[in-house]
Amino acid sequence: MIVLVLLMTTVLLARFGLDDFAHDLTFAGRLTGAVLLVVSFTTLVGAAAALDHWIRQSYAYSGLVALIGTFAAFLTNAMLLVQTLKNGDSVAYPALFGALTAGSAGAVFAVWRTSVVIPAPKRVAAALIVSSVIAIANFGYQNLYQPYQRQTRPLITLSMGKPVLSKDRTAFAVPVDITLHNHGDVGFYVLGTEVHAMGKQVPLSPKDRLRQQWRGDAEQWLNSSEVNPLSRREMHQPGELVEAKPWMPDGQWVESNDTFATRVVVQLPMDTPYDQVAFYATASLARKDRLVLQPPINFVAYSWGREKVPGWVKEQQKSGLDSLIYRARVHENNALDERTRDPRFVTVYWKFGTHGASVQTSIARKGEESRIPSPADVRELVSRYGLVDLYTGPVERTLWDIKSQR
Repeated sequence: MIVLVLLMTTVLLARFGLDDFAHDLTFAGRLTGAVLLVVSFTTLVGAAAALDHWIRQSYAYSGLVALIGTFAAFLTNAMLLVQTLKNGDSVAYPALFGALTAGSAGAVFAVWRTSVVIPAPKRVAAALIVSSVIAIANFGYQNLYQPYQRQTRPLITLSMGKPVLSKDRTAFAVPVDITLHNHGDVGFYVLGTEVHAMGKQVPLSPKDRLRQQWRGDAEQWLNSSEVNPLSRREMHQPGELVEAKPWMPDGQWVESNDTFATRVVVQLPMDTPYDQVAFYATASLARKDRLVLQPPINFVAYSWGREKVPGWVKEQQKSGLDSLIYRARVHENNALDERTRDPRFVTVYWKFGTHGASVQTSIARKGEESRIPSPADVRELVSRYGLVDLYTGPVERTLWDIKSQR
């Protein structure tokens, strides 16, 4: 039984350790892989020592080596059991690690009962305690501290250039420069981006507006994403979408300390009814050290098409918000989670309507896209996969100077 438990532990730990050591996305993960490889070697030697201790007894300290191997197997199997129960979806792996934990605990007791000769017991105990503390500390860093460490956030900036009139002076174009700065020490996958322009009519009141009208403006803040100023003379009307488009290819990535810049141009007729134009830009990102995105991000459905879409998307469409839906496979950042969790997919919802545009992303198992996650589920997704939503705007300018050139 002891040899069987140790050999099964050796195979599993070697498999996970080799994958993590070669392919994990973080230094801590690769260190974990190296530790698992060392432990797998220890359990393999422990299995050989157990055979010698019970059969040949050719080595005086084979019982001690077997005891160390069984203790290492017990500690590691117990920690992997905790991780699979915490993060995994599989039933088989927790059952397997549970059986190995119980088996290795019994193996420790069985070897201990044989009156193992321990030279310098204090030193051996100190070595076991130190190695256990290191293993537990690494496990805690990888699974407790790291997911909740301070998030790094790139920055989007918008700047408008000088408007350009058409040759016949019947239209004009406003260039807008968009820059994504990643000043952090990790790279990011780009899941979705959008930039949109909103036209606003802002007539002036011939006389000072009453206090009650100011209160009405303030009440609108509660029900609108647009926050218009409280003004003595300006009468702000709800903005209307003029133009919207992605500004960066989906599935591309921005490395650490890197910058991406692009320019978009919005054209309007000279007789436009709008007094102001406002620009907004958003981006949905995911940290490259938390997941592996399997490109490409494929288009899967229109919200107004015949394809099956989540119910909440249909409800938004009834209120005038259409969606383009894209999807791609994502992989976990370590070997254990990759094998014990069901496949996950990232879904990108590129939404647009009369009153604006936005990008929304979610990561879920196939078939669970319709489920609306709770706030706790959202926090867990953001923490596990390093999801970051960036917003900038409004960047506004008046159109009076341009329209006066007609």
